[in-house]
Amino acid sequence: MTESNAEVFFPDPLPGQERFVAPLDDTPLADVDSVNDEVPATSMWADAWKKLRRNPLFIISAVLAIFVILVALFPFLFTKQDPMACNLDNSLGAGTSGHPFGYDLQGCDVYSRVVYGTRTSVSIGILTTLLVTVFGGLIGAVAGFFGGWVDAILSRVTDIFFAIPMLLGAIVLLQMFRTSGSIWKIVFTLTLFGWVQMARITRSAVMEAKNLEFNTASTALGSSPVRNLFNHILPNSLAPIIVMATMSLGNYIVSEATLSFLGIGLPTSLVSWGGDISTAQSLLTTNPSVLFYPSAALAITVLAFIMMGDAVKDALDPKSKTV
Repeated sequence: MTESNAEVFFPDPLPGQERFVAPLDDTPLADVDSVNDEVPATSMWADAWKKLRRNPLFIISAVLAIFVILVALFPFLFTKQDPMACNLDNSLGAGTSGHPFGYDLQGCDVYSRVVYGTRTSVSIGILTTLLVTVFGGLIGAVAGFFGGWVDAILSRVTDIFFAIPMLLGAIVLLQMFRTSGSIWKIVFTLTLFGWVQMARITRSAVMEAKNLEFNTASTALGSSPVRNLFNHILPNSLAPIIVMATMSLGNYIVSEATLSFLGIGLPTSLVSWGGDISTAQSLLTTNPSVLFYPSAALAITVLAFIMMGDAVKDALDPKSKTV
């Protein structure tokens, strides 16, 4: 900057207001403001995946979860025994070749029942999680985006269901459908009392996202509110929704097992971990292995999904990043 230019931009200061202008050679603005074009652009999802694949907790839990899902989808690949084929002559028999876990009180193969019970328990957990995410997410998104009387009404409905414990409500409701043998009665019952938390999480995320600049810019370009909600707001609110869904899946598996354990869940004609645990509880002191195997399968499955939810939460939550 020449002396004449300095006089144009910086006139003679008043006493006590002297300014110092550093020479241009001492402040290489070109180097400070330069951008490395060779570095590829990243997104929140790319950063999250990069962090997840370096997290041993996520790798272990993901491997366990994938293995459990494979067992649930293809149980015939892991056992050739019919879980409903029982012989009283084998009652409480020890493990043998082809029957590593032994037999239960009715002479049924414990290993095959654990394998086929995976399909029932995991299916209920996944289906319930999907329905809760869609139903609760939609209610929370509408309440958070439109606000006003819409938010007031939906929030009061949410508060009513939030005041009802999920298991207690499920027990009362399932007493009316004891004759039904479908897993859908469990799925719909858990969805009816489990969507509240998802709705609250989605409402908070949408209320935060709708005040960001991209929503204002989209509205200025003529986009309708509904289009903004589904094309811009919800995609930018998925992080907490995904975390909530991942962590809730294990809870729904436990809830199904609890209801079956109490005898008001699935009928005995369907193989499930909760039903087998309920049947084997009287053998805890005499033959604990019959109770141990379905309980261990339930605990490992739930632990895998909870650990994966914790890892996903750490990856998607900006506050947890230490960089």
